Amino acid sequence: MAKYAYPAIFTPEANGGYSIVFAVLEGCYTCGDDMADGLMMAEDALALILYGYESDGRAIPAPSAMTDFALNDGEFVNFIACDTLAYRKMYNNKSVKKTLSIPEWLNEAASEAGVNFSQVLQDALKKQLQLG
Repeated sequence: MAKYAYPAIFTPEANGGYSIVFAVLEGCYTCGDDMADGLMMAEDALALILYGYESDGRAIPAPSAMTDFALNDGEFVNFIACDTLAYRKMYNNKSVKKTLSIPEWLNEAASEAGVNFSQVLQDALKKQLQLG
């Protein structure tokens, strides 16, 4: 889980939209109705493909240099950034049941104090993993 930046080739379309491809990431392409939509869609496509690489344990290719591309008329290269941890938080947020053991006295004290065990565990895990 990390932050990434990859160059994408933007190709203007006749309708005012853009086709967008990430050359070093096989199957990573998208389109947008205009520049703002294209940038948003490119970030989403990049996060999705890199999330897949991370989840599958595949090696993530290094980004190309901006000068590595032979462009056609009207095409340009722009770096797109994404954060796969933020992507995971947004799209993979289902609850998972965990069983754990704590001393009975601690359970009683926490229950009497109205402690939300799930929230305490989430907060502690985020702190331990430095995930903010």
